[in-house]
Amino acid sequence: MESRIKTLEPTKLIGMHLKTSLAQNRTVKLWQSFMPGRMEIPNRTDAAYISMNVYPEGQNGMLSPTTIFDKWAAVEVSSHDVIPDGMEAYTLQGGKYAVFIHKGPASAFPKTMQYIFGEWLPNSEYELDGREHFEILSEDYDRNDPEAEEEVWVPIR
Repeated sequence: MESRIKTLEPTKLIGMHLKTSLAQNRTVKLWQSFMPGRMEIPNRTDAAYISMNVYPEGQNGMLSPTTIFDKWAAVEVSSHDVIPDGMEAYTLQGGKYAVFIHKGPASAFPKTMQYIFGEWLPNSEYELDGREHFEILSEDYDRNDPEAEEEVWVPIR
């Protein structure tokens, strides 16, 4: 799996979030809540979706199955001027990221994460940084499609 290193500017998002854990995994519930109102979000910069994890300080993505974190379903916007009811604004910090492409259904995502954290990161010149982790999903992303692709952004320093 190839990676590329990118530097991201702070990025404005609007979306919904909830508390979850790897064991509890309420991701599907979050997206089911978010998707009906997504078209009400003004000032979108593109048609992509952001699936973001905000981990407790000091966790940096290396967490136990029961660690609680914030999971976001969001879109990038140019402004936080108008926030639809039931949604919230968030500014992604930006910084240096390692970017990977996960190809396949969402059920195969743990294998991608095992590669990133078990092989790539320990053998790279980078360390995991304590910022947001996120994936960029296309407008027509289907979590069950064996050909689905998503960009996986891992914060590094």
